[in-house]
Amino acid sequence: MKQLAIIWHSMTGGSEALAQAAYAGAARGQGVKVLMLNAAEADAEHMLAADGYLFVFPENLAAISGGMKSFFDRCYYPCLGALNGRPYAMIVCAGSDGRNAVAQAERIATGWRLRQIAPSVIVCTQAQTQQEILAAKIIDSHHLSAAAELGEQMATGLQMGIY
Repeated sequence: MKQLAIIWHSMTGGSEALAQAAYAGAARGQGVKVLMLNAAEADAEHMLAADGYLFVFPENLAAISGGMKSFFDRCYYPCLGALNGRPYAMIVCAGSDGRNAVAQAERIATGWRLRQIAPSVIVCTQAQTQQEILAAKIIDSHHLSAAAELGEQMATGLQMGIY
């Protein structure tokens, strides 16, 4: 059975909500085991066991959030050369931009020789003040639906052998 790993990190709930929506979408499919792994708990063994990946995390200070960066740091070298060609997609929850975090993570995926199956998604919350940045995030239904569709697309593609 194919396996999809949704690896996520969240600081104020936005990325977690997006990861949960993607999980719900992926779980609609048949014949694919879907794992939702917090980046703090995910490791190289999870990466090596999965057939595809959905990375969901916040941008923090114009970069990959620390929790997600720690995951990439722990797993990069143990997985180097072993993931070639496996599919991935990415959702970044950002306050205003998100492009730098996407660029950083896409460089890591390129180093792993992963195959991007959809453009990286940036969900912008428009949080600009200290209070807004630190507040719990509520993601609108449009973005949650899009995350669910991406999860379903990944699971279906794995199950059908497209990816």
